[in-house]
Amino acid sequence: MPPTPFPSLEAPRLRLRAFAPTDVSTIVTLANDYEVAKNTLNIPHPYHEEDARQWVQHTRESFQQQAAYTFALELRATGEFIGGIGLNLEPRFDRAEAGYWLGRPYWGRGLATEALGALLRFGFAELGLNKIYATHFAENLASGRVMLKNGMVKEGELAQHTKRDGRYHDLWQYRLLRAEYVGRASAR
Repeated sequence: MPPTPFPSLEAPRLRLRAFAPTDVSTIVTLANDYEVAKNTLNIPHPYHEEDARQWVQHTRESFQQQAAYTFALELRATGEFIGGIGLNLEPRFDRAEAGYWLGRPYWGRGLATEALGALLRFGFAELGLNKIYATHFAENLASGRVMLKNGMVKEGELAQHTKRDGRYHDLWQYRLLRAEYVGRASAR
């Protein structure tokens, strides 16, 4: 049986697709910005070409193992790479953790909100998940607004839960259950 092709998702202004080796140089340019990296747990700083190459390979391997779906984000109008978004699957519990990042030139345009909306639809409709959750550093309120705009519900504050740059950080966790997602969709 041939391998399953990586899905491609559409949103009004975005295409969510597999990462490709051709994305490496732009990933480095956008992810090497400390203002981007400091809001994530997994983007090192400084960020090098080898980091991006390994990341692209990791996204492919995780998909092949059915452990994660990690999408490159590109503007539909121009094909320009702008960031990434994904789901780390926990099949035993029919849930996944969502995570995302955008290059700083693309902040404040509603693009992360649009990308998360497409990812939530995919998770519930295509993967049959029961719960999708996400966290953000307490000081990154913009990320929390992205979650809230997509109907996610704040379900907890995790004190000093992670460590980045030698400092402990509080995380705020949000969730969306399948029933909440369906209820929200039918209310529109």
